[in-house]
Amino acid sequence: MRVLVTGGAGYIGSVVAADLVSAGNQVVVYDNLSRGHREAVPGQAKLVEGDVADAGKVEALLRSESIDAVMHFAALIEAGESMQVPEKYFRNNSAATLSLLEAMLRAGVRKFVFSSTAALYGEPKQIPIQESDPLEPTNAYGESKLLVEQMLAWFHRVHGFRYASLRYFNAAGAVGELGEAHHPESHLIPLVLQVALGERKKISIYGTDYPTPDGTCIRDYIHISDLSAAHLLALKALEERDKLIYNLGNGRGFSVREVIDVARKVTGHPIPAEETPRRPGDPAALVASSQKIQRELGWKPKYPELESIVRSAWEWHQRHPRGYADAPEVERCSA
Repeated sequence: MRVLVTGGAGYIGSVVAADLVSAGNQVVVYDNLSRGHREAVPGQAKLVEGDVADAGKVEALLRSESIDAVMHFAALIEAGESMQVPEKYFRNNSAATLSLLEAMLRAGVRKFVFSSTAALYGEPKQIPIQESDPLEPTNAYGESKLLVEQMLAWFHRVHGFRYASLRYFNAAGAVGELGEAHHPESHLIPLVLQVALGERKKISIYGTDYPTPDGTCIRDYIHISDLSAAHLLALKALEERDKLIYNLGNGRGFSVREVIDVARKVTGHPIPAEETPRRPGDPAALVASSQKIQRELGWKPKYPELESIVRSAWEWHQRHPRGYADAPEVERCSA
C-alpha cells in the first residue's frame, strides 16, 4: 500500500512511518518540520516538506504518488497553550484538516486514519472511559480534534470516506533511535527525565487538590510501539470496514506523583518536584477502556508497565540529551 503520513517527522508519526515501511508499505512523509525532525523520518520513506493547509500541494502529491491511504498526525498538541490561543488550534488542527480532506476528495483517496485524543472526553463520567461516553472537551485542543471527528462522520456519510479515529491517551516511551523530543516540551515523562539529565532544576506538579488518591492528575500511559501497532491494524481493517473509533490506552492510570517516583527509581536521580496551581482545562483523571479494539482487531499492549515505558524513554534521552540533532537551542535549566 502507498501511504501518506502527515506529520511523519514528529514523535508518533515517525514511529508509525517506520513500522509501515517495515511492514512492506511505500511511505511518503509530508511535514513542514516546524515541530518534527528530519532525522526522525525513516530512510526508506520519501520526505516532502509542506503544510497540510496547502490543499493544492497535497492534492498534487496524492495524485503523483498514487496514494492509497492517509494517516494524519500533523497537529498542535499542547492543551495548555490551546487555552491561551484557541484560534491557533482551530486553524492548525481543524481548518487545515478540512483542507486535507478536501484534497483527498478531489484526488479520489478515501481511506483515512486520524490521530485523535482522549481530550475529547473532558471530565469523564466514568473510569475507564468507553468510546460511547459523552464528548465534552474542557480545552480548545480537544475541541479542535472533536471538530475533525464530526467532519469525518459527515464525509463518511456523504462521500463514502472510510476512516479510523484513534483516541489515544498519553503516548510515551521510545523505540530504537526514535523518541519524544518536543520544543518546547510539555509532556510529563520527558520533562521529568530532563531533570535527571540536568537540563532542568526541578519538575512542576500542576495541582495537588484533584479528587484522586494523592491529589494529582491521573493519566493512562501507552508505549509508542503499542500505539503504532494499533494504527497499522486500523489501516488494514479499513480494507473491509468503513468506520472505526477506538480508545488506545493501557486501561490503568498513574498519577503525576507516581510517574515521578518511577522516574526516580529508573534514573537513580532524586528529581526535585515543586507544587504549583492547577492549569486550566486539565481533567482530574483520564483512563481508557481499550476493550473494543482488543475485541475487534486483536490489539493488545506489549508494554503495559509504567516502568518499562519510562525506562525505554530514559535510554533514548541518555543517548539524545538534547533531542534530535536539528532541535533548536533552548534554555531549559530554569524550570
